[in-house]
Amino acid sequence: MARPKVGIITGSKSDLPIVEKAQEQLKELGIDSDITVASAHRTPKKVEKYAQEAEGKYVCIIAAAGMAAALPGCVAAQTTLPVIGIPIKSKSLEGMDALLAIVQMPPGVPVATVAIDGAKNAAILAAQIVGLKYPEVAAKLKDLKAKMASQ
Repeated sequence: MARPKVGIITGSKSDLPIVEKAQEQLKELGIDSDITVASAHRTPKKVEKYAQEAEGKYVCIIAAAGMAAALPGCVAAQTTLPVIGIPIKSKSLEGMDALLAIVQMPPGVPVATVAIDGAKNAAILAAQIVGLKYPEVAAKLKDLKAKMASQ
C-alpha cells in the first residue's frame, strides 16, 4: 500500500520555518508531504490549481497563512478534502488577525484551525485524519500520545 500524503500550502516563503515543523512531525508519523508556496492574493490561479488537483493526491491539506489569511478558506472552498488552517503570527496583531480570519469561515466551507503558529498540532490532527484509513499511522499516533503522557 502506498504511503499516505498530506499537502502543505503556505502563502509566503517567510512562513516556511513554521510549516517545516509540521512536515517534520508528519515524517515522524510515517506520512509523506510536500510544501507549496502560493498566495491567495498574489497567485490566486496557482491556489485554484493546487486545490483542484489535491483530491486523489492527498488525504488532507494543511494551509498556513498570516494577516488576512484567506488561503485556508480559498483552498477549502475548492476541495472536499479536510483543510487544517495554521494562523501565522504577524508583527502588527500577533496572529490574531489570521486566527480570526481562518475560524470565521461561512457555512459550508469549514477549516479546522489550530493555534497561532501551531504547526505540530496541525500535523497531529492531519495524522488523526490519515489514521482513519491507515492503521499504521493510528498505531504511531498511539505511541506518540503514550510517549507524551510519560514525559
